[in-house]
Amino acid sequence: MPRGIRVNTECIPLVKQRMLQKGFARQIDLAERVGRSQSVINFFLNGRTVEYLNFYELCQVLGFEVQEIADFEALASVYTEKTQKINSPSSSSSPLPSPVATSDSPSLTLELEYPEGEVPLDSPFYVERASIEQRCYEEIKKPGSLIRIKAPQHMGKSSLLARILQQAENQGNKVVTIDFQIADEEFFSDLNKFLRWFCDTVTEAVAGNNRELLEKLLQQLDEHWKSGQRFGYMKSCKNYFERYLFPEINQPLVLGLEKVDRLFEYPKIYKDFFGLLRAVHEEAKRRDIWKQLRLALAYSTDAYVPVDINQSPFNVGLALELPEFTHEQVKDLAQRHQLNWSDAEVLELIGLVGGHPFLVRLALYHIAKQEINLKNFLQTASTAAGIYSKHLQRQEYILQQQPELEQAMQEIVANSHPVILTTEIRFKLYSLGLVKLQNDEVIPRCELYRQYFHTSTKDNKKTIN
Repeated sequence: MPRGIRVNTECIPLVKQRMLQKGFARQIDLAERVGRSQSVINFFLNGRTVEYLNFYELCQVLGFEVQEIADFEALASVYTEKTQKINSPSSSSSPLPSPVATSDSPSLTLELEYPEGEVPLDSPFYVERASIEQRCYEEIKKPGSLIRIKAPQHMGKSSLLARILQQAENQGNKVVTIDFQIADEEFFSDLNKFLRWFCDTVTEAVAGNNRELLEKLLQQLDEHWKSGQRFGYMKSCKNYFERYLFPEINQPLVLGLEKVDRLFEYPKIYKDFFGLLRAVHEEAKRRDIWKQLRLALAYSTDAYVPVDINQSPFNVGLALELPEFTHEQVKDLAQRHQLNWSDAEVLELIGLVGGHPFLVRLALYHIAKQEINLKNFLQTASTAAGIYSKHLQRQEYILQQQPELEQAMQEIVANSHPVILTTEIRFKLYSLGLVKLQNDEVIPRCELYRQYFHTSTKDNKKTIN
């Protein structure tokens, strides 16, 4: 009998739900419970082949019978194929065993995943950060809750937010995601247009495929919005949710707001909109109707513009700042990429890019694809021939569009000690992920950026001379 077995694709949602019901909010919790690596749990939960004994033990812990969730058709297919090969005259007398995941190593059949944008919900390459997911999952259950996720670009904000929203949806909430980065510029021209776009976007998402409900709500919104000229558009927006939207959905509404810091560029918008978010969050403490709303905000930097602390959503709720990956997490991720690295090799990678999620994953992807080895990677990473060339050039281009940022970055990489910058420049460079903050001072986020921008500065000086 083949050693490997996997969860039936149709049963995957049930298995993931059962894991949460059994109190395992994170994959690492289940891994520790059964004494297996997180890679094995990843494969099990995403319908990938694991050893039969691992499969059996996980079924016991989660309260399943093996036959309830096992993909026996796939198992039979593998077995039949093997039998045919053994019986075939042209086959070897000792066929190779089917690759499977063991307790210590990932499956050899794992399909590598190019790291780009949000990590898919079923990805075996998503790395859970200890305690953060659990805190978010617990917080989003609370009426009127507000979660704030802060981290620079490419650190995993969107991936975490997607998992919070999935958790909220599994709990029976209505979930809406709004990405301010993809909103047309025209909607930021004044508060009226912006709040109307906001209400339209939420309404369309709430109605979904129910065209009758969508038409009803939009008609009510059109009529109600006329009162904005008399009472103000913030009040019109708030009243629309109270009088029309909440009564129709009759369930908690979770809003996931991405790229919130884009609003800092629009003084006519951000003060009032942020004040509105703060107001409805506070009102949930006094009025039951606003307990239906839960907010999850993702942004890259703190406000570098004046915001009244009494009207800001950035000093209330659960605040989370995503850390870089630890040594153990990088090593585990290397194993998921089928790289049996030593601690010394992991340290070499971290020495160049730190625990930066995107930079780490991109390196592991190319090395696992055997497009480059670790030695050559370390030698070429900060050059035009390296795997980061497009990423580095894109960051450099952004700096060139804002000379004050470019000048500041040149100063940072030229110094061996932390540099003091103005609040706005400090936060903008942090938002890009180029620096780490040390109180009011900054240093390069990693050696890769120091090398690249130090070389870039020298080249610019040569060009000028």
